[in-house]
Amino acid sequence: MKLMKMKKLIVFVCVAALLPSICFAASKKEELQGRLDASKRIMDQIMAASDRSIPSNILEKATCVGVVPGMLKGAFVFGGQYGQGVVTCRTGHGWSAPVFIRLAGGSFGFQIGGQSTDLVLIAVNENGFQDLLKSKFKIGGDAAASAGPVGRNTQAATDWKMNAELLTYSRSKGLFAGIDLDGTSVSQNAEDTEVYYGQPQDFKQVLQGNVAVPEGAKSFVRTVAHYFVLAKHDK
Repeated sequence: MKLMKMKKLIVFVCVAALLPSICFAASKKEELQGRLDASKRIMDQIMAASDRSIPSNILEKATCVGVVPGMLKGAFVFGGQYGQGVVTCRTGHGWSAPVFIRLAGGSFGFQIGGQSTDLVLIAVNENGFQDLLKSKFKIGGDAAASAGPVGRNTQAATDWKMNAELLTYSRSKGLFAGIDLDGTSVSQNAEDTEVYYGQPQDFKQVLQGNVAVPEGAKSFVRTVAHYFVLAKHDK
């Protein structure tokens, strides 16, 4: 019995050691398109539930919107979480072409298994936008963040206006709610962004609207823009 447990432990350690090389490998363009398509669907599904959606008075302040489909949590020997997503930011002439990001975090504790969760990040001011231009930052450390409130138009959510740069949400098993992501690092995924665009791209140039939106990304960007416009008129 002890030998069997030891063998399992060795396997889990080996898999955990391999995770970084697997996670940080560049994706294929078809996979990246699937990530964009999934992000659009997630925004549509979340906003369709008006009583449990992102409040209008938050969306109208949004400077950037990020979606991470199916972030994985749990795992081998050390608990951890890892996800890949896309971000678009508001510019003077609409919403920018998207860039690809990684989210990663960890917590100690022996645990086996995992859970898949969709995440949404909303930058609500210029500081939040500047955070996303960095090559890497930590939520709750480098960037002040709060679990976002939900509802059609919440009047109770006032603290975020003064304190938060990012509002963070999760959706798991159909339930959409704010989530505390303190300690999670957000980094630019330059490899995937280069694969999708066919050449290296400077994140600042893309998110400031200086790069044309690729055809395959227009649906996601238009969806974010659509809900932003609705929020502006939902007074």
